[in-house]
Amino acid sequence: MRPSLSAAVLVGAVLSLAAVTGCSAAGNHAEHPGATQDPVKRATEAPAGNTAGAAPDGCPTAASLPLPKDFPANLPVPDGAVVTSVEHRTGGRLVVTTVVRGGFDTTLAFLHTRLPKAGYIPEEGEVEEDDAESNFFTATVRGRWALRKMPDCGGGVYLTYLTADVS
Repeated sequence: MRPSLSAAVLVGAVLSLAAVTGCSAAGNHAEHPGATQDPVKRATEAPAGNTAGAAPDGCPTAASLPLPKDFPANLPVPDGAVVTSVEHRTGGRLVVTTVVRGGFDTTLAFLHTRLPKAGYIPEEGEVEEDDAESNFFTATVRGRWALRKMPDCGGGVYLTYLTADVS
């Protein structure tokens, strides 16, 4: 028995539609309108693009943006970090995203040693294979850092700071 032409056209249309509307390889899915997500998690995720510009290998190529004046002066930032974006949010929150080329383990060790030496007390942190994060605080600042390996930048990691003054 031979399938009819209209059945073949219908199957072809369904397969084409599925290919066009299917999930992307990167796993980026649109959120349901009105859906909410943890604002700290959203603020510390790796950015979709680098304000500082990126080379074909994904590493930033342009000069670093300056740290904003309201970034805590004694909050340690690794040498050579390239500030790729700065975002001021409501409630006095500040999000600063950087790219560090020192590698995940080196940058993680920097955060674990230098922040406590500067008076920042860590709390509620976790470390996984490709990412780590921790809250921190002082008498005047509460914040969170997040560290994520960059898939397209050899030895590069996103290091994001979310800070807010305690008033």
